[in-house]
Amino acid sequence: MRFMIIVKATEDSEAGKMPSAELLTAMGKFNEELVNAGVLLAGEGLQPSSKGARIRYEGSKRTVIDGPFSETKELIAGFWLIQVKSKEEAIEWMKRCPNPFDGPSEIEIRQVFEMEDFGEAATPEVKAMEESLRARL
Repeated sequence: MRFMIIVKATEDSEAGKMPSAELLTAMGKFNEELVNAGVLLAGEGLQPSSKGARIRYEGSKRTVIDGPFSETKELIAGFWLIQVKSKEEAIEWMKRCPNPFDGPSEIEIRQVFEMEDFGEAATPEVKAMEESLRARL
């Protein structure tokens, strides 16, 4: 099972406050544990939303909205993509994670859809296309 671990943004992360050397070291050690255990697929920190954009879709119309975005509690400051056996295992890994910020912070754990989760909508043609794309990655 794959899980996306979402690090929720804070006012400090949105202000562009950089982590301390101590936090970077602690996160590096935690990431090394994930790699050594064979569970880490990807992981990155994200720039503040002031450097980003959103695209709003309404039918065929596209509207680009430049950051910053006001609802900090709904923003993402970083992520990991891990592969583990269960949600419980993902939770146990993330309980070991250093606090991503100086103050209170939050990490969200969300399971990634697998092709078999889509049932009959995942036709043989859709499955073949997905397998072909994954092979090219």
